[in-house]
Amino acid sequence: MPLRCIAVQTKPFEGQKPGTSGLRKPVTAFKQPQYTENFVQAILSAMEGAQEGSTLVVGGDGRFYMKEASQMIVQMAAANKVKKVIIGQNGLFSTPAVSCIIRKRQAAGGIILTASHNPGGPNGDFGIKFNTSNGGSAPEGITNKIFQLTTKLNEYYTCPDLKADLKTIGTQEFDVDGRNFTVEVVDPVEDYLQMMKEIFDFDSIKQFLGDGLRIVINAMHGVMGPYAKRIFCQELGAPEDSTINCVPKEDFGGHHPDPNLTYASDLVDLLKQGIHGFGAAFDGDGDRNMILGKNGFFVNPSDSVAVIGANAKCIPYFQRTGVKGLARSMPTSGALDRVATLEGMELFEVPTGWKFFGNLMDADRLSLCGEESFGTGSDHIREKDGLWAVLAWLSILAARKLSIEEILNEHWKKYGRNFFTRYDYENVDAAPANQMMANLREMVADAGYIGKEYTHGDKCYKVAKADDFCYTDPIDGSVSQKQGLRIIFEDGSRAIFRLSGTGSVGATVRLYIDSFESDTAKHQLDAQVVLKPLVEIALQLSQLRELTGRQEPTVIT
Repeated sequence: MPLRCIAVQTKPFEGQKPGTSGLRKPVTAFKQPQYTENFVQAILSAMEGAQEGSTLVVGGDGRFYMKEASQMIVQMAAANKVKKVIIGQNGLFSTPAVSCIIRKRQAAGGIILTASHNPGGPNGDFGIKFNTSNGGSAPEGITNKIFQLTTKLNEYYTCPDLKADLKTIGTQEFDVDGRNFTVEVVDPVEDYLQMMKEIFDFDSIKQFLGDGLRIVINAMHGVMGPYAKRIFCQELGAPEDSTINCVPKEDFGGHHPDPNLTYASDLVDLLKQGIHGFGAAFDGDGDRNMILGKNGFFVNPSDSVAVIGANAKCIPYFQRTGVKGLARSMPTSGALDRVATLEGMELFEVPTGWKFFGNLMDADRLSLCGEESFGTGSDHIREKDGLWAVLAWLSILAARKLSIEEILNEHWKKYGRNFFTRYDYENVDAAPANQMMANLREMVADAGYIGKEYTHGDKCYKVAKADDFCYTDPIDGSVSQKQGLRIIFEDGSRAIFRLSGTGSVGATVRLYIDSFESDTAKHQLDAQVVLKPLVEIALQLSQLRELTGRQEPTVIT
């Protein structure tokens, strides 16, 4: 007997505007009756008929409310005439794996259930984001269309009696209003693993690890646990104790699944014992990564992408394809620029948000890119990819037979060092944060601001350029305005201010400081010490402390 689809009357909810990576809100918001259904219907309607007869990929990072939302999306996909849903076993899929499956299966798109590095659990955050047929996050044109649909939605479509078994790998067929509807439950790791084997030389990495390098991989109780176990232990032969926190949990074990020095401090402490030569951590959905060397040597994400770019020849994928171009987000340090200049590669500077890299990749202008927010990736998919970055680093270590610290020192000697830091002020009241940005916007718009001097101690900085970063996409000509306030000094140092679009409540103020140093005698200095004068100048000129009431940042990178 066919399953029947129904239209359910509803009313719009305010504030369902996707940020840089989808809609993120507290779980309590998504659990409101019809809240999740409304947003999912807006996504499906924004496809403007492309969903009919198509394949849709669905999966998430295992956080609280994901299982319930997964079933809901399957039911709504069936009612919106999707032909097939591919979903990871138990609803699990890393964000990079979703991008991989979309591209491999030529799906119309994917719905990812994640709030990335935000906390989980009943009192944590939830998120929904839409990826298009190229495997990347929906561009602004589509997210704007989704938002507009949420403001006038009066009904959504679902098939309430459709109950898919998401625990068992295999194919399930359903008769939905006389149409065939398929749910294919797959091993969330398998296709992604095969892609990694095509990119990297697993035998070389396995031999290198077998020669004595001890590694430790922290999945932070996110989706990457099964991927880490399968790839590092089963495929590359690392001991079982090389992977920690690998059981996905709805609340990430009560921790913040953000791979940085603050929230992954347990991994930092473990590396400081000097037993392991390599450490890495992933965020909740597996697109971000942190790299550590022996004794807790920290690889700044801006340096990480630069080192991979400079050593791309160590990776079989790039040996075959070559490196078409490099790119970084605007706040990311200029370390990658130094590599591009010296190696004769094209470089692009784009706004924060991985979707901005996608057009460049689809046009064959870009191979390798990164963000200072612990995101690194290449054109193998259209998302940043944490595990890919770890395998890239292991490939470089295996080829060069040097430690992480030695590789960084050699890199700085050749290209110079960009000292970089980021101060995050999380959950700041929105009003004073917006006032601060408005004040800064007015300041940098004044033509008389150029040439202004700031002094702290014996350091003096003169403003050479100041603007509100605006990006014109070289492929489609689209313009993205107000992407971050930049103050660039005559020595090339930069102070950048942004409000983040990845938080679920309030505002996150981000201050970025970047300063280049060519003198090798100064490369071993602590970044916080070197950048302290410029940090103080930035805090004073922005009145961040006075306006927000925050005397110290939540996180320093």
